[in-house]
Amino acid sequence: MISMGGRRQKAVDDEERTLIVPPSSSGGDLPDQDASATGFIYVLAFFSALGGFLFGYDTGVVSGAMLLLKEEMNLSTLWQELLVSSTVGAAALSALSGGFLNGWLGRRVCILLASFIFAVGGVILSAAPDKAVLLVGRVTVGLGIGIASMTVPVYIAEVSPPNRRGQLVTINSLFITGGQFIASVIDGVFSYMGRGGWRYMLGLSVLPAVLQFVGFLFLPESPRWLLAKGRSQEARRALSRIRGDRGVDEEYAAIRTSVEKEKKGAGGGGLVISRILSHGPTRRALIVGCSLQMFQQLAGINTVMYYSATILQMAGVRDVKQAIWLTAATSATNFVFTLVGVWLVERVGRRKLTLGSLMGTGLSLTLLAVGFLLAAQHSPPTTLHPVDAQNSTCRLYRSCEFCMLDPDCGFCYREDDSRVYNSSCVPVNQASTDNAAWGRCSNQTEATASPMWAYNYCPTSYSWVVIMGLILYLAFFAPGMGTMPWTVNSEIYPLWARSTGNAWSAGVNWIFNVLVSLTFLHVARYLTYYGAFFMYTGLVAVGLLFVQGCLPETKGLPLEDVENLFAGRLCSCGSSSATRDVHYVRVNGRGSHPSDSDASDAE
Repeated sequence: MISMGGRRQKAVDDEERTLIVPPSSSGGDLPDQDASATGFIYVLAFFSALGGFLFGYDTGVVSGAMLLLKEEMNLSTLWQELLVSSTVGAAALSALSGGFLNGWLGRRVCILLASFIFAVGGVILSAAPDKAVLLVGRVTVGLGIGIASMTVPVYIAEVSPPNRRGQLVTINSLFITGGQFIASVIDGVFSYMGRGGWRYMLGLSVLPAVLQFVGFLFLPESPRWLLAKGRSQEARRALSRIRGDRGVDEEYAAIRTSVEKEKKGAGGGGLVISRILSHGPTRRALIVGCSLQMFQQLAGINTVMYYSATILQMAGVRDVKQAIWLTAATSATNFVFTLVGVWLVERVGRRKLTLGSLMGTGLSLTLLAVGFLLAAQHSPPTTLHPVDAQNSTCRLYRSCEFCMLDPDCGFCYREDDSRVYNSSCVPVNQASTDNAAWGRCSNQTEATASPMWAYNYCPTSYSWVVIMGLILYLAFFAPGMGTMPWTVNSEIYPLWARSTGNAWSAGVNWIFNVLVSLTFLHVARYLTYYGAFFMYTGLVAVGLLFVQGCLPETKGLPLEDVENLFAGRLCSCGSSSATRDVHYVRVNGRGSHPSDSDASDAE
């Protein structure tokens, strides 16, 4: 095991790393990089992050499209959850296989493959004649999302200079939230088309997919992957193209030395995951990476993003178009505060940004839960019980709160000066039209009562609390937990384990994404909405404790240096030692390492 004290191996290693990141008094670009090389790095980041944009668009567009689909195709609760979760389920499978594909085909080819799959999926979705074909299309785009989600951060991290790596990798997360924002705007625009508007919503993802595919035909492969495959001349040409013609000798030599050391230490080979689990530092890195991805999902982010329009309706926003446009406002919040994350990541660091994000997320989820709790406590009672619903459970519900939680029931009421009366809970035939449901509602009240029909919501004056909770949730979540799991995972693995480590952590992300998205509507039905959000608050508290004890700081370190952070037992992750906080000291003004006292204790 490598020592983690202030004695940093050998003086020659320190000198090698200094060659990779030469000291700069201005703190700006590397002195040997010309402006054209810096510009080319951003071109690489842009075309790579289009995969993140597609990731965000295809996961975000379903929120508004679902409001139209469930009416046009008479979707049950199960089918709604299937259309959402099938995408993330397919993404989980393809992310796990993406590690093998990345090692075999390379980062560039995998991104080309992902963009091709995105385009095919978009065509299927736009032309789907029924819900079965729609499900096939959602599975197809999920396969593309899984490959892109674990490949893009790795590619960007491997081609970025250390002093810009965190910012450039976070651009991918910015594009994810940008894709979700654009999707919500597209949802709002095409919601006015009525029937068939969802086809445009789901099909427009073809355009950025084609753009990314064409762009990557002309972009280089990762030099680190090429060196790992023994293609040294191609690796040098790729690095020269990325960095410019000057100053690549030292970086090339350092990367080649690192690759050769890893090959010598590979032993008899075998499955990469077996090597990871048997190697202490990499095993601890994998546990931290997978746990970050798990807590990102358990914090409920995709409950908010996939079901935001539904949540807003449940909170009392009655008009479908208004709910869709409010979803666009929440997505805009997510996008803007991801920009804040891009700005903060190299200033504050990964660890502090993640801890602050989790604390704010927990408080925002509490506010969301309180908003739904207030609405439930002031839920209008049912005062009339339909005579034609003797065999329906709807007549048993004594308030709108419980009526709303049953997808087979709707709330019929009259409202005057914010006072609800002449209300009843009536059955909804999934095969009937809205007019038929409205007719049943009218029959249960006085002929002159002008009844209102509420399906999926209750009349309440507390909608503003839920809307504020949603906005604050995204404002706190986006800069830290929205971006850092992807950024940290792109950095913490050695080259030989990078593809597999990112594949497994991305797979964990998508598995828990499936778990949350497939169960939210049922959890909300059995725990109530405020109960569901209180549950997410508790899970965020557990995540906060984990990050406090187990996440080291990687800011400013070359990729070849980051593995050393996990060489000491920084926490109980993957070891028998007691959990304790991680402490850092500045090293050469470039980054952070665990302090000497921690290292000596660990040894």
